[in-house]
Amino acid sequence: MFANLQVVCPQCDAIHRVPEGRLGDGPRCGECRAALFEGKLLALAEARFRRHLRLSSLPLLVDFWASWCGPCRAMAPPFEAAAQALEPQMRLIKVSTEEAPALAAELAISSIPTLALFAGGREVARQTGALPASRIIAWAKSTVPT
Repeated sequence: MFANLQVVCPQCDAIHRVPEGRLGDGPRCGECRAALFEGKLLALAEARFRRHLRLSSLPLLVDFWASWCGPCRAMAPPFEAAAQALEPQMRLIKVSTEEAPALAAELAISSIPTLALFAGGREVARQTGALPASRIIAWAKSTVPT
């Protein structure tokens, strides 16, 4: 028997209960009809990030970045590739520290790019520096709580 997980729609932020064993079956949002998983990262402002953090049962792998940061820009394609490999087991999110400075300060993001893994609404692991997709995937899989 599979547990029902709360999944936040990446488009309209509606909340859905999806059986864990059906995450890969192409579930769609009952509100906006968007696919709940597309294998793409999700760029979120602070308020939407907090909603996903508070309401999602899925682990969230977050890339804290800034547009002026060369290593951040270099890591963007590998992070996108990691989203294709890691969804629907976790949601990959980008948060700009330029657009959410209070959140970055609250979470003590002192270096970018920083990957932070959140599970159950709290941070469980952190990795700083640009990584290739294979290392992002391996780190996320080895770090996510079971």
